[in-house]
Amino acid sequence: MKKICWLALVLWVGGNGGSRGATRPPVYLANPLQGTDSVGSYSHGNTYPAIALPFPMNVWAPYTQPQRDSFFYQYRQTRIRGIRQTHQPSPWIGDYANFALMPVSGRLVVREDERASDFRHESEEAQPSYYRVRLDTWQATVEVTPTERAARFRFTYENDAAAYVVLDAFAQGSRVTILPEASKIIGVCRNNNGGVPGNFSNYFVMEFDRPFAAFGTWTPGGVHEGQSQLAGEHVGAFVRFETQGNRVVGCKVASSYLSPEQAERNLAREIGDADFDTVRRRAEDAWNGLMGRLQVTGGTEEAQRTFYSAVYRSFLFPHRLHEWDAQERPVYFSPYDGQVHAGFMYTDTGFWDTFRAAHPLYNLLVPEVSGEIMQGLVAAYEQSGFLPSWSSPGHRDCMIGNHAFSLLADAWVKGITNFDARTALDAMVHDANTQAPSRCHSIGRDGAEFYQQHGYVPTRQREATAKTLEFAYDDFCAAVFALAQGRANDAAGFRHNAMNYTNVFDPQVGFMRGRDEAGNWREPFDPTEWGGPFTEGNAWHWTWSVFHDVPGLIRLLGGDAAFADKLDGVFYTPPVVNVGSYGTMIHEMTEMVAANMGQYAHGNQPIQHLPYLYNYAGQPWKTQARVREVMTRLYHPTPDGFCGDEDTGQMSAWYVFSALGFYPVCPGTTEYLIGSPLFDRATIRLPDGRQFVVTANRNGPLRPYIESATLNGAAFEKIYLTHKQITAGGELVFNMTSAPNYKWAVEPGQRPGSALEALHPAPR
Repeated sequence: MKKICWLALVLWVGGNGGSRGATRPPVYLANPLQGTDSVGSYSHGNTYPAIALPFPMNVWAPYTQPQRDSFFYQYRQTRIRGIRQTHQPSPWIGDYANFALMPVSGRLVVREDERASDFRHESEEAQPSYYRVRLDTWQATVEVTPTERAARFRFTYENDAAAYVVLDAFAQGSRVTILPEASKIIGVCRNNNGGVPGNFSNYFVMEFDRPFAAFGTWTPGGVHEGQSQLAGEHVGAFVRFETQGNRVVGCKVASSYLSPEQAERNLAREIGDADFDTVRRRAEDAWNGLMGRLQVTGGTEEAQRTFYSAVYRSFLFPHRLHEWDAQERPVYFSPYDGQVHAGFMYTDTGFWDTFRAAHPLYNLLVPEVSGEIMQGLVAAYEQSGFLPSWSSPGHRDCMIGNHAFSLLADAWVKGITNFDARTALDAMVHDANTQAPSRCHSIGRDGAEFYQQHGYVPTRQREATAKTLEFAYDDFCAAVFALAQGRANDAAGFRHNAMNYTNVFDPQVGFMRGRDEAGNWREPFDPTEWGGPFTEGNAWHWTWSVFHDVPGLIRLLGGDAAFADKLDGVFYTPPVVNVGSYGTMIHEMTEMVAANMGQYAHGNQPIQHLPYLYNYAGQPWKTQARVREVMTRLYHPTPDGFCGDEDTGQMSAWYVFSALGFYPVCPGTTEYLIGSPLFDRATIRLPDGRQFVVTANRNGPLRPYIESATLNGAAFEKIYLTHKQITAGGELVFNMTSAPNYKWAVEPGQRPGSALEALHPAPR
């Protein structure tokens, strides 16, 4: 029966149709509209078309919904309200520090409902470096191209009717000042959705290349012609231009969290006198330079577009928070203590998502950026007393785990050491032993004292079993880091606690499950029940969250064969849902059912590494088939191109790694598990100029299996690569086939061992 199932799977799993190379630069292959056909109840990505540079401070995006709606660009809508500066990492977190520009013509309207214009996607063009849309209502076209902290706009009006540009500084406190003699508007907006001091502000400046024919300010209650200054709860400005003989109006915009003077400095530094086309060319060069570190050939055009769209999404977050002062030194306004500091700071990301693949991708391709991110983590601890978990721009009460531990450990073992390791380890010790504050349960640890004494989080705490599993993995990362710093006592304590995952495994049911303070298992038990002791999932999803000791988990589940059978059970158990403590279907449940891959819920993070776990049990052909299936069924370069929330780069980074042919199952180690390369050839251009090439001979949509492999010309029969093997450069060649090879890389010595046992080799 299983052989029939696997044969059927092979026959319909796709991947590489033809063998054509990319003929256009990567920036033209990436689609910012991917994932934008989403609503709160069903996510195809929950993305917006982010027009930005890699790791920007500011992003620019059109918005179709009211400003307060965090699902602000919805592909199926037909009206655009403006182009906004945005910093939103997720609709579940919300936006902050934003304002918008919108051209109108013929008559002045300022409120967003009234100024909204009909548009058609046929008249919309989106690239990472450029956005253009025709506004049918106003017979005008708006274009924008970005820098890290600024942007160039171009407004083209189609007739000689009065031409306006409306600035909306949004609610929660804003101020505008019009300087007509300089064709300039300056202002500040303070809208904010999270975790910042009271003195948080976003200062902006915009300069137009034409004199104003008229100007004024406005509030939602009325327009003030000729007025040049206004402050209040919600204010805006407008300027009018004469368009006879010249219907094109240019504008350059920048902002700063530090001061109006710094906003001016950012504008001069990043744009200066450069015209629109020059700024656009620079933005394209920036993206092509980064995307060009990964060059793929072969496969379908759709697969290449999906790949480069995933690369683009992988490098949008985290956002830079630092700016460059007059002496060209990095400085930033800290959302943690409200002071200005020297150094680097990044924000707008959730490590519960991104520790898995996004940050390992940065460590491989842009270690210089990772080093700055690590410096910012340590600085955040110094300024707030806790390492970040979800920041936007300060600590946000969202998700679980201490995954800054993972980021720091993974960076360190991969050679990124330009941060204060002593303070970083002190921060780990502090956070692992400190109860989460009531203002933000995602920092420190909920149930810290009980966890330290009894080895698990009791069910009186929300999502207790998921927290136990996350804490155990994070303790492993802290042990790795402590050993590297020579602090053996700290390492021993963390290493001991990394075994705590065993305390929430019930051998009677074969799953992780919740326990109360007395040690009793939570009843009744249903592995399809969501919530309760789990976070956004159920026991089918969370039982596998033992990244650091998969061989130990295999022993708990009864050995290789039983473990592989249990993995099969994830895919063959019907996608039924017990809504559990959620009380109703949430979008992650709906998306799992729609994917129709059993209990496998790729649309959310806890289970995304699962297809690679067959490698540990000596059945790598199942990893190869399942990984290829996920890539080809659940990812597309289209507005409905994701099977769940994209989540600040994690879902995209999963695809990038998987398409290359390997994946970092356990960050904090240097191992990558091999899957099924999607392209005929993938070249990784490493920062030091070396290249690592993955070649897949005889690859194709019905050939996901690896028959044999060589590394630098020598037979290669391991199911994992090391970071050192990749960064040394060379070529890994796979010979692909249409039928499983049950003998390649299946022996115990060809599999990765337990990362935890490598730290603690004594038998258990």
